[in-house]
Amino acid sequence: MFSIGDFARYGRVSARMLRHYDAIGLLRPARTDPVTGYRFYAAAQLARLNRVIALKDLGFSLQQVAAILDEQVDVAELRGMLRLRQAELAAAREAAEARLGQVEARLRTIESEGHMSADDVVLKRTEPVLLAELSGIAASYGPEDIGPVITPLYEELFRRLAAAGVTPTGPGLAYYEAAPEDAGPEDGGTADAVLVHAGVAISQEELAKAVRRKGAGAGSAASASLGAPAAGLGFDAVTLPGLDLAATVVHRGPMSRIVPTAQHLARWIDGNGYRSAGYARELYLECPDDKEEWVTEIQEPVVRA
Repeated sequence: MFSIGDFARYGRVSARMLRHYDAIGLLRPARTDPVTGYRFYAAAQLARLNRVIALKDLGFSLQQVAAILDEQVDVAELRGMLRLRQAELAAAREAAEARLGQVEARLRTIESEGHMSADDVVLKRTEPVLLAELSGIAASYGPEDIGPVITPLYEELFRRLAAAGVTPTGPGLAYYEAAPEDAGPEDGGTADAVLVHAGVAISQEELAKAVRRKGAGAGSAASASLGAPAAGLGFDAVTLPGLDLAATVVHRGPMSRIVPTAQHLARWIDGNGYRSAGYARELYLECPDDKEEWVTEIQEPVVRA
């Protein structure tokens, strides 16, 4: 048997905490001296103490901890609960980090006002491109809503391309449209929702080979047009029209910090007698594992104001 001081030392908790756990019935001493009132604990009680501390540290209230332990949760069940809670906390941490990134981007926007060079912006025409793509609905055009949609779309797209034996022949290119009016909340649709297209350049030859391997109709590959399915290959084949005139600027770093670059481009467009003619496209020129090293060309369609 251990005194309360020794038990607290072995459990890496305070004696005050043990007294509180005793008072609420969460961890009773193995024996209490009837004369002195001193509390004594058994070594076997360290197992319950460990469970109490683990559950408490994961955000459960002491009442919830008591309910869990009184249900005689076994080690496997407890491990499963802790794994689930661990995943929830990891997701919360990622969300917090994303919000911090967005705050940083806004701060950079404020700090860079009037300091970015107009020479960064280039007017040019873009050519049509054949894309393999997947699409999804984002609740808004903000980075905090686009990121969680476009990242898994690209991951799934490259998985399906590999399964179909299609090798990309150019960089990724994302483009956006207003979400269809019939995209309800169950589809992610809201008044501000956008349709996200995550695409990557492929060749007609690559697409034709994949179609032949799949055994689809001979004309499928040659008739790729906006929104056409690629003959059951698991992705869409889209001939994305070129832009007659685009104001372009290069963004360096993760897309979560695109706001300063996008607003710099907006100020250039407004200050040079143009107006936007639609959502900007994103041409991913370099996408190494370290997102700080990403290089993306923002292409916004414009017309004379």
